[in-house]
Amino acid sequence: MKLGDQFRFVRQNMKKNKTRVFMTILATAMGCAFLIVLASVGFGLQKSVVKEITEQRIVTQIDVHGKELKDGGFRPITDKDIATFEKIKDVKAVTRRNMLQQDGIYSIGRYQAGTETYVTDFPSEVKAGFELSAGHLPKADNEIVVGYDFPFVLGTKEEVEDLYDNKGHVKKKYRYPENLLGKELSLTVKQLKKGKEEEKKLKLTVVGIGKKPTKDWMQDRSVFISKKVLNEIESFTKTPRGMLLGPNDSPPEKLNVKEDNYDEVKIYAKNMEAVQKIVDQLKDKNYPTYSVVNELKEVNMMFTIAKAGLIFIGTIAILIASIGIYNTMTMAVTERSPDIGIMKAIGANPKTIKQIFLLESSYIGLIGACIGTAVSYGISYAVNFIIPLIIKQAFGKELPAGLTFSDIPLILPIICIVICFAVTLLSGYRPAQRATRVDVLKAMRREV
Repeated sequence: MKLGDQFRFVRQNMKKNKTRVFMTILATAMGCAFLIVLASVGFGLQKSVVKEITEQRIVTQIDVHGKELKDGGFRPITDKDIATFEKIKDVKAVTRRNMLQQDGIYSIGRYQAGTETYVTDFPSEVKAGFELSAGHLPKADNEIVVGYDFPFVLGTKEEVEDLYDNKGHVKKKYRYPENLLGKELSLTVKQLKKGKEEEKKLKLTVVGIGKKPTKDWMQDRSVFISKKVLNEIESFTKTPRGMLLGPNDSPPEKLNVKEDNYDEVKIYAKNMEAVQKIVDQLKDKNYPTYSVVNELKEVNMMFTIAKAGLIFIGTIAILIASIGIYNTMTMAVTERSPDIGIMKAIGANPKTIKQIFLLESSYIGLIGACIGTAVSYGISYAVNFIIPLIIKQAFGKELPAGLTFSDIPLILPIICIVICFAVTLLSGYRPAQRATRVDVLKAMRREV
């Protein structure tokens, strides 16, 4: 009997028992839908977490915290280390910054802002992707570049209760009204000397404004000064990086500042695939690092375990549905014993008879799996739409934008169909074997 004839024979027999076959397919579809929807929660939450991590950090960025010494000590990164990093294959850029160890107070007229201040190497920053929205990079020691959001926090010195808006910016009516490019700001730094607070003011000109951050919730208020300006601050404070002394602290007898030590070093890989290789090389050389790839690896491992558990639980539903398939196929063998007897009498091979019943059981399973998959997509869409509304109405809280409760990647229906196909084959195997052992004479008398 040809395969096409076997399919026609199977369909004809299924039509004779529409109700029973329908209920069996329905049970299988429900089991598949349960498996897919349950596992889709793991895929959805993983997608949301990974998206959140990758949006907050640049995926090709590697933070280098220093170098571990053989005696267990720890030292900051130096120019020699920078040179080593730049020689590593697939490294795009190595940025290095030193941070002013006090809030820099910048003022112009009756407006001021306190923010983080850095000294950086602009050529390496540009290689890493640093861009300006206006102006140019500093060419003189007294020229500075400010972050995109700095003009929005340069507000009045007067005490105002409702100074900031919901974005953390100074409200327009209290904000410096003019374009900052070309304007001279006064940087004020402080230090305790003989129990009294003293101030030093430095005149700096804004020549560049950084590019707007890619995400609305991100803000860049940084100010970049020259190394010479930082040296002037250190000469005044008598401390490294302009660090403020406490009331009981005494200034060091000698200012000991190592020019080639850096507070913040970042390596940028050429692509995401190269990050792990670079991290491994740095680890071998005793450089502790952090990258998004490290975090993603841990997150993905955790969610892989969770998804495997959810798929296992969902498989139980399909196993329960397989009981219905087993029952349907057992009854089919009993009801069709005369047909089996006739096929044997005309010389049908027992393997062909077995194949027909396995074909029928797998046919039922695959139809149920396809219906269950289609239904699961509808349920997944409904879950992502309805649950945020329920949470908002019940608890009065807005969920983070882009949060996905349920996500069905292509691999999930494929896993479900494979599991369902395997289970239905196992369910139909014993009834199919029983069909090959039907006695021809008893079958003709309608006895099994």
